[in-house]
Amino acid sequence: MFEELKDIIHGRRSVRKYTDQSVSNEDIQEIIDCARYAPSDTNSQTWFFIAIKNKEKIKAIEELTWAGIEEKAKAAEEKGLVKEAKLLRKSFGPYATAFSDAPVLIVCLATPYDSKFRQKIFDPIEFTSNEVWKEEGIKSSTLAAQNLMLAAYAKGLGTCPMTGPVMLAGDKLRQYLEIDDDLILNMVIAMGYPAETPRKLARKELEDILQIVE
Repeated sequence: MFEELKDIIHGRRSVRKYTDQSVSNEDIQEIIDCARYAPSDTNSQTWFFIAIKNKEKIKAIEELTWAGIEEKAKAAEEKGLVKEAKLLRKSFGPYATAFSDAPVLIVCLATPYDSKFRQKIFDPIEFTSNEVWKEEGIKSSTLAAQNLMLAAYAKGLGTCPMTGPVMLAGDKLRQYLEIDDDLILNMVIAMGYPAETPRKLARKELEDILQIVE
């Protein structure tokens, strides 16, 4: 069992080019079913997903993202950062909009952490701020997103997680999709059948990232 799971983890890649083959609703449901079994603080399950299959809506979100890139680039040019603005458009732009031809775009959302512990203990003693509770919600939501991507890969699908659209067009994206104010935009994940086989990227050596204390 471990070797099978290891193969899935090592085999997953960020895919940015997809075929025209559609992804069934049943596959999306099964993948989100795996996502919801991620761990979360005191089983708070601080996640929500919007799976968009409508091509026009995905295109509109791409346009909102490019508008955000252009706004940032123009602001950089006004400061004399012409080279940086050009790189933003040419290099970062395609990365931030790599979902444009995906059959499915999944918007990953989070709710602030809430539980009986927060209600009965943490809030009365002012344990921490609301901003920290938002961060806690995002942490659990991100664990679910990883489950999602591994499950998709196991089904033969490719995915690519992106935070660029959230950073560049978060408010407009929220308005366009009519997302409730209590939901926090975490990331978007493109999903579809791969039209490319990305190479395996180098990873840091284990000794560089692991310390065992005995």
